[in-house]
Amino acid sequence: MDEKVMVNDILAGVKSDLVAYQTAISESENMQLRQTFQQIRNSDESFQYELFKIAQSKGYYQPAQKATVTEINTVKTELQQ
Repeated sequence: MDEKVMVNDILAGVKSDLVAYQTAISESENMQLRQTFQQIRNSDESFQYELFKIAQSKGYYQPAQKATVTEINTVKTELQQ
């Protein structure tokens, strides 16, 4: 398995974990448990971003094309209604 595949696999796994942590946070009644999940999520978000920057610098990951001002304003309008 080459480095690009491994990096993209890890990024996908962390993304999945972040969704799971968010679900656990929103469903946790115990404040200590909730805070623990939040700390883990925050750590994973930082790790994901650092790995993303590495992947992007090596050309392993290309983000989507940036939205135009018109597209951004359209989404804002739709969400505010």
